[in-house]
Amino acid sequence: MAHAPSSIETFAERRPRLGPFLYVSSLQYFIVQFLVALDWSPPYNLRRNAISDLGNTACGRFDGRYVCSPLHTVMNVSFVVLGVTMVVASVLIHTAVVSTRTSSLGFIFMAIGGLGVVVVGLFPENSVPVLHGAGASLPFLVGNVGVLLLGLALEMPFALRLITLLVGAVSLVALALYASAHYLGVGVGGMERIVAYPQTFWLILFGTYLLRRSPVRGWRSVLRR
Repeated sequence: MAHAPSSIETFAERRPRLGPFLYVSSLQYFIVQFLVALDWSPPYNLRRNAISDLGNTACGRFDGRYVCSPLHTVMNVSFVVLGVTMVVASVLIHTAVVSTRTSSLGFIFMAIGGLGVVVVGLFPENSVPVLHGAGASLPFLVGNVGVLLLGLALEMPFALRLITLLVGAVSLVALALYASAHYLGVGVGGMERIVAYPQTFWLILFGTYLLRRSPVRGWRSVLRR
């Protein structure tokens, strides 16, 4: 006997474009970083400074580098918003369509990564470093594995599939280099960005792709494997 649809299923079916739109709204993460970095003096350095330095709540030396981010609250709110976006959008997209075990796992991993980003925003690097680091590890590892799984599982144009697989693979290789302090001349900040930025870029790209298709019928052909 068919089960009665849950409230989440009903909401996702009534507003199928909300999930992809939320993925696209991840663009705010890049915009906020740019604006927060502009307020630094001396200037924020993409090679030397970590992304989390933008959310550091104190001024002074931190982990061997100078940190002073007057707009740290704005950055930390941006982290939380991005994390919530990743969780809610992944749940909605997964719920609104028929997907397989592999793609389901991919969306679950992306949602777990989003929870980690929320932790990053709630616990800046200079507050509870253990929690901050644990939070950052979730999108860096689990989220990027999720992208890789979705690249393997989803039906999509060749170019988008290739980009998806490259995002997952390159980010995971960069994570191994970052964790082992091999920065290949781009600095700790540069290598961290190679780990983190492709995933957010993919959220925007994939969300845009879904928005251009007809929900929900068009998505079933995307998420049918």
